[in-house]
Amino acid sequence: MYIAITGNIGSGKTYLTELLSGRLGWEAQYEESENPYIGDFYEDMKRWAFNLQVYFLGKRQRQIDGIAALPADRHVVVDRTIYEDARVFATNLHHAGLLSSRDYNTYMQLYSFTVANLLRPALLIYLRASVPTLVSQIQRRGRVYEASIEETYLEGLNQLYEEWIGTYDGPKLIVDVDREDFVTDPQAREAILVRIQKQIHGAGE
Repeated sequence: MYIAITGNIGSGKTYLTELLSGRLGWEAQYEESENPYIGDFYEDMKRWAFNLQVYFLGKRQRQIDGIAALPADRHVVVDRTIYEDARVFATNLHHAGLLSSRDYNTYMQLYSFTVANLLRPALLIYLRASVPTLVSQIQRRGRVYEASIEETYLEGLNQLYEEWIGTYDGPKLIVDVDREDFVTDPQAREAILVRIQKQIHGAGE
């Protein structure tokens, strides 16, 4: 069994993954940023966007196939999902004109075939956060490479996240990060962990 945590940049995915891993005693698997196309992509986004996304797609497929092959008593918490790679980030590249319609349609065909044959998460946890909350948390953690992220970019991603999560038909739990600040509020943190545990038990842990 695995559960997956999804949400925009700065929503708290990695922190919640750490919390759940410790609370449940499950293995944590974090998003890997290594990609042999990443340097080329930042040099020429239109040329390398398709290659970048296809590599991430394959990497995510191998990750989930590895989880599916684990013994029944091994459980995993995953930071970020294959779904948002396509429905949010690849789609955003397409909307921005950095991924051509031809390449985007080919990529989405590959994505559709891939996810149809993958193990699905027992629970998807979506961290919903407004742009001001995202900006505040990004500034709080102080990662240099995130300092130049624009609010309009975060807003565009938020819109795509909302469109996708509204159509996701598997078990899901939505956490309103604006109202439930599990990063700084111990009571909110405990309440969310309890909610998640109850839903996991209902999913058949």
